[in-house]
Amino acid sequence: QVQLVESGGGLVQPGESLRLSCVPSGGLKDSYALAWFRQVPGKEREAIACINRHGITKYPNSLKGRSSISRDLSKNMVYLQIYGLQPEDTAVYYCALRGGVCTRTPPAYVEWGQGTQVTVSS
Repeated sequence: QVQLVESGGGLVQPGESLRLSCVPSGGLKDSYALAWFRQVPGKEREAIACINRHGITKYPNSLKGRSSISRDLSKNMVYLQIYGLQPEDTAVYYCALRGGVCTRTPPAYVEWGQGTQVTVSS
């Protein structure tokens, strides 16, 4: 079973950038999609970016243009870089894993990390 651990969240000022990290321990299947989501209390979990086994990336939501997902295979890490953070980006950010292709639908992902809080405030 794969366990996901996020890190890199914290308090940042508006306009700053942040890089979140996700470590999928236990290895990855031959076919996988690893995605980043975020959730604000009272709202649905929102897909931000996804990367699959072949390195193909997708950015389904309003963070398109302000986010970048990448991976370092040598370190077994997946990153989410967010630029120009604004107070409305305050949320808990999660990484999630599924076999197959990227999708923006949270129930399609079978493994979730515990989340990392990002707070944007001056």
